[in-house]
Amino acid sequence: MTSPTTPGIAAGRLSAAELANNFDDLHPPLDRHEAVVAADRCYFCHDAPCMTACPTSIDIPLFIRQIMTGTPEAAARTILSQNILGGMCARVCPTETLCEEVCVRETAEGKPVEIGRLQRFATDTLMNSGVHPFARAGVTGKTVAVVGAGPAGLSCAHRLAMHGHDVTIFEARGKAGGLNEFGIASYKSTDDFAAREIGWLLQIGGITIETGRALGNGLDLDTLQAEFDAVFLAVGLGGVNALRAAGEDKAGVTDAVDFISDLRQSSDLTTLPVGRNVVVIGGGMTAVDAAVQSKLLGAENVTIAYRRGPDRMGASKFEQDLAASKGVKILFNAMPVAVHGNGAATEIELEYTEDTGSGLKGTGETFRLNADQVFKAIGQTLTTDAGLTIDAGKIAVTGAGRTSKAGVWAGGDCASGGDDLTVTAVAEGRDAAEDIHATLMGKG
Repeated sequence: MTSPTTPGIAAGRLSAAELANNFDDLHPPLDRHEAVVAADRCYFCHDAPCMTACPTSIDIPLFIRQIMTGTPEAAARTILSQNILGGMCARVCPTETLCEEVCVRETAEGKPVEIGRLQRFATDTLMNSGVHPFARAGVTGKTVAVVGAGPAGLSCAHRLAMHGHDVTIFEARGKAGGLNEFGIASYKSTDDFAAREIGWLLQIGGITIETGRALGNGLDLDTLQAEFDAVFLAVGLGGVNALRAAGEDKAGVTDAVDFISDLRQSSDLTTLPVGRNVVVIGGGMTAVDAAVQSKLLGAENVTIAYRRGPDRMGASKFEQDLAASKGVKILFNAMPVAVHGNGAATEIELEYTEDTGSGLKGTGETFRLNADQVFKAIGQTLTTDAGLTIDAGKIAVTGAGRTSKAGVWAGGDCASGGDDLTVTAVAEGRDAAEDIHATLMGKG
């Protein structure tokens, strides 16, 4: 994180009360009556396009019907049997481009059934009861190493534990959770939910987490294979792409993921420094999360600069609208050329771009924005390939996460295929666990 003594970057721009209000729950939970009313809008379609759009294939009509009949705990079991991190996914999933986008109510009325909020109501009801609805099968004597305690790793570990295997999760950071704990906007996951969900998940038993253990730094794949019956890699993407702009090494230029992580782990937001003029380079969810939270911390001017047009932006229309509603300006077809300033950033120079059909090109026309803080949110990279085959910068996998080395599976952001979403990572971890189980039991 950039030092608070960097010119233009300061902590305490807003009072504690203002910050608490700004970072309150983005989507307040439904109460029981509101949930029943929202569930009553569902048509319970026999072909259920919402199920097809869900990467974890949750039986959405069934769980909504269970809410309507007054059994939200049963609804939660329906959800969690497909997506053990259904509580977090209900908070962070871009439902507006997945299940809710294809909802018949959305097509007919422009207002879908609130599937995400209903999912949260059901899973919160069950979690708050303290009950874990799944039990382990008989112990198999098989052991599995899971490297990475993010959504894919946790999902894989839970499913393997259910099947009776003993799982050890190795996590590089000092705390489990991965993206859910360190990488999403604070207003999407309040009240330390990520940690509470992990505590609830571990009630299944048979899972041990060892923190401070990273692949390539204290962990060796060959050794893991010698000590365990199978290995699942869910290491995520730890590196950040460079701007490739002059002056990006100046003070005030930092990675958006580090800023978000610092914010998520802060116990007092009044001590978290933010610039007066913030520019975020990128067009995905991370860019929006960094920009919106900068504004909520008290930055006066926040701009997202994205090199392509709005139709190519990775962040959903909902996220773009959210940014605009918080006062964030989004510039399209603009790429960074240089960061200016005497040691510390004071301005960023951008060049207008155009898509010629044969690739993106600069037009030669440039302009400058005041910028004492610049966040890079232009994609992340794999930090270690562990000697495995790589495809487009990620670990190459086939089927349910099988890598180029027998006995090693991979899933989540570090693996090829799929999109970089929490719900997709959960699905990949679950499916890999089933394949690992079948292999260990001589069925695969």
